Amino acid sequence: MEHKRVTLFAGHYGSGKTNVAVNYALRLAGEGKKTAIADLDIVNPYFRTADSARELAEAGVDLISPQFANSNVDLPALPAEAYRLVEDRSLYAVMDIGGDDRGAYALGRYVPYIREEGDYRMVFVANFSRPLTRTPEEALEVMREIEAACALPFTDIVNNTNLAHETTSETVLHGLGLTEQLSELSGLPVWLTTAEERVAAELAGRLSEVLPMRLQEKYFDLPEQKGPPKPRPLFG
Repeated sequence: MEHKRVTLFAGHYGSGKTNVAVNYALRLAGEGKKTAIADLDIVNPYFRTADSARELAEAGVDLISPQFANSNVDLPALPAEAYRLVEDRSLYAVMDIGGDDRGAYALGRYVPYIREEGDYRMVFVANFSRPLTRTPEEALEVMREIEAACALPFTDIVNNTNLAHETTSETVLHGLGLTEQLSELSGLPVWLTTAEERVAAELAGRLSEVLPMRLQEKYFDLPEQKGPPKPRPLFG
């Protein structure tokens, strides 16, 4: 798998971009690369890169997350340390961009640095199991909105179509067909397909580029839940 120094993941809410970003960062670290990941999603307080802080630390991945992430602060602030990802060219930097166009605005301040270096991959994470991106045309509309907001065009597409723990190899392959249609509409290549480790093993030999995924877990209470919080795997 070819790597760029800076890899950015963006997509619609619920596309699973945070899980993709975390697992890709772990992949880089597993290959012995000095890796850091930044959570630039200051819009959605529920799906956080910080939820995987322990796994990232154990793998030697530096985590840069919004101040007051996972708190009741309405709009967490991005730390100045995030500039290290675009300034320190010894790092392999991964950026988790906010969902949709509103979340993508946070990337704007880093775009001049990213463009100047030119060693980046801007990835649209497509999940055709989500309500508002059921078709390639709907996904393309979201893609264009994000591009307009952050002033950085996408370069690649990832097929992350899944139904959480109900995902089968057929789910992923169906999504790949739609992702290939999105590729034709946008003119961008399909970089890779992601799948939970069990499903990725089933797809071995059928697809050339599959990133096996570990599901991110987050602890929080549902409104109706009583007693201590229980872990809930996040993948969608």
